This record gives sequence, structure tokens and C-alpha cells, in this order.
Amino acid sequence: MRLYSTKSRGQYTDLKEAVLRGLPPDNGLYMPERIPALPEHILRNLRQLPFADIAFEVTRNLLQGAIPDPDLRKIIEEAVNFPAPLVQLDEDKYVLELFHGPSLAFKDFGARFMAQLMSYFNRGEAQELVILVATSGDTGGAVAAGFYQTPGTRVVILYPSGKVSALQEKQLTTLGHNITALEVDGTFDDCQAMVKKAFLDEELTGRIRLTSANSINISRLIPQSFYYFEAYKQLPKGSDAVFCVPSGNFGNLTAGLLAQRMGLPVRHFVAATNINDVVPAYLETGEYRPRPSRRTLSNAMDVGNPSNFARMKDLYHDLEERSTWNKMRASITGYAYDDEQTKAGLQEVYERYGYVIDPHGAVGYLALKEHQLANPGTKGVVLETAHPAKFLPDVEAALGQQIEVPQRLARLADQPKEAVGLPADFNRFKDWLLASLG
Repeated sequence: MRLYSTKSRGQYTDLKEAVLRGLPPDNGLYMPERIPALPEHILRNLRQLPFADIAFEVTRNLLQGAIPDPDLRKIIEEAVNFPAPLVQLDEDKYVLELFHGPSLAFKDFGARFMAQLMSYFNRGEAQELVILVATSGDTGGAVAAGFYQTPGTRVVILYPSGKVSALQEKQLTTLGHNITALEVDGTFDDCQAMVKKAFLDEELTGRIRLTSANSINISRLIPQSFYYFEAYKQLPKGSDAVFCVPSGNFGNLTAGLLAQRMGLPVRHFVAATNINDVVPAYLETGEYRPRPSRRTLSNAMDVGNPSNFARMKDLYHDLEERSTWNKMRASITGYAYDDEQTKAGLQEVYERYGYVIDPHGAVGYLALKEHQLANPGTKGVVLETAHPAKFLPDVEAALGQQIEVPQRLARLADQPKEAVGLPADFNRFKDWLLASLG
């Protein structure tokens, strides 16, 4: 398997370097040179395959021999060992529950796969591998759980102070051991910019083995394609559904586009955002205008300059910018909703279907509903990206009643928080990295 940077399409590297570097030296993002379609017999027999077997076939096909099959099988068995059930709301609406992993968020799929892959590539290395990750909510908890006590690794998580839920924060700040949380006085975009800048700093990269666990890392992106195939196999036979994706950094939607390129029959994608609607605005106007993110109830989507937009554009690449835009908007429609609409969506899903959805899923539900009104007769799948209990005060306030909290989340409430406070200043971050890890 060869990969190139979205900023240097003619220069290639191998999977190991792409995974362990995280970010190309030109500050682009790694993309596979080829996205081969799955063999027809695999697509035809999806319904008979267990989830782990689907994940193995997808990865094996995409990696093209970069990892021997027996080793790849072990990586998949360790990473994909919890379900992604499809729940039917009505005749045309489904919810894909992606919160059955250890951190109760969809990012468990990517984080666990990444941890296994990095551990595989890191064998025999004397120097510790330091994983930097910026989080707007769920990524940090998933990465912390995925890499906890993984030999030869140290995880540093940057999160915006006061902008993640209380239980999300506890998932970042209570593990200890090889997990360190940095509480940044700023936004997620500040955290993400500091992480990206670290990879371009020659002094840091010369003294510390750095890699990333955000969806900018290709090893986070690949496993997110697995559950699109898993969802499709659970739909009624012959369905070519719309996938509605609550979106922040747009890794999840990009993974869906990968699945589509690999042969999955997808009718259309819906990009559902909150008021941080940079991509829906682009799909509407053809102009991409990043801006500072604004805080919302659906905090994991509070991203004002989504990194994976570069990959989305690359997938629809054309020398004419207008042509790239036209191709993309033919496949993806964007919708955006504010907090009051999100609360109404939470209430509507519960009152109409007896289903408790989280704020991100509520945004997805609203987008799917609007899209189906404009395109009647289409079946749609909303990706429910996190357990609603992770946003307990907001969900309970919207529904006017208590909801059940899974035990593995409830036990964190009384755990002491341990975090290092930092301003949104790269030089201070760099000084801390060199003093602590260099």
C-alpha cells in the first residue's frame, strides 16, 4: 500500500510511516494511492459475515498486503470486539448505535484499531512513541481507553477547558499511567492547531517520536468505514440507504465516502452539523470559509475548520475548483441546526419513538427528516455517535426525566480529575512537551 499527501499527490510513503508520522511534512493529510473495490462475492455475502470478518476483508482489501493476513486478523480481533446494532425507528428511519465500546462513543472503533496497529509497527523500538490528540469531546476518551497501558506509548490529550461534558472530561483525566490530559484555555480549533504545529516543529520531532491519534491519522479513518458495511448488512435486502452523519472534523463522513468507493451501495450522504456549519455552507455556495468554532450542546461537532475537508476535496479532486464542488454536492447534502432545534429533536425522537438519542444524534435525526421530506421514499440511517448519558444534564433537561447511566460511565463521577492547565499558546505547549517528554 502506498499513500500520498493531499498537498503532494506525486510523492508516496508506506503505511508504517504514514501511521507513525500521523501528518505528512507538508502539513497535508495521507490518502491511499488506490481505493480498490471489495470483491463482488464479499459484497454479495455481507449478510452472512460477522462484523469482525467484514472489518478484516475491508482492511485486507485496502492495505493490499502491507500487513500479513495472520497479523491483520489479530489486530482486527482485538479492535472490533463489540457490536454496532441497527435500531429501526419507523419504516424509513434507522439509528446505527456506535456507542457499545469501552468509551461509549463511535471513536472506539478507530482508537482501538489505531492502538493495535501502532503497537504492531512500534515493535522493537527503544524510544517511546508519543501520541498527541486534540479532542472536542469523544476522541480523547476513546484514545485514552484504546491506548491505556499499551507498552511503548505515551498519550497526551489536549482539550478545551469548559467545552466538554463533565463525564467526557472524567474519561480524559482519571486514567493516569501513560495518559496525560492538557486542559487548554481555548477552543478545539486552538487545540488542533497546536497539535498540527507540533508535527512541523523540527526541534520537537528531532527529540520526541510524535504521532497523532486524531482522524488526521489514516489509521483512525480506515476502521470508521467498517460500520457502514455493518449497517448495510442489517438493512432490508435491496436497500441503498442515505447515511446521515453528525459531523465535526468530518472523519466519519470521509470514512463513509471510502466505503462507497469500495463498492458499498450508498444512495447519498447527509452532513449534519450544528451552527458550526462551514461544510454545509460550502456545499451550498462553493466557498469554504473556516471560522472560529462556537460552543453548542453537540460539543463534539464544535469545529470551525474541519481537518478532513481536505480529504473530502481530494476524493472529488478536479483541476477545476468548480467541478470539485459540483461533484461533491451531487453526493453530499448539508444541513445545520441550532441548540433549540437540537433540544426539540431530542424530545421528538423520545416522544415519537420512545428512543433516547444524544444531542449529536438529534442533529442527525433532524437532517435526515428534512432530507427525506425533500426526497420521499428513501431509507435513511442516522449514525448515533455517542451514548446519551455522556451528555446527561442536557439530555435530562430536554426530556424532563432521568436516563440510565451505564455503570462504566457512572463510576467515573467521583474519580479525581488530573489535568495540566495550559494557555492556547504553542510555545508554552512546546516547552511542556520538551520538559516532560524530551
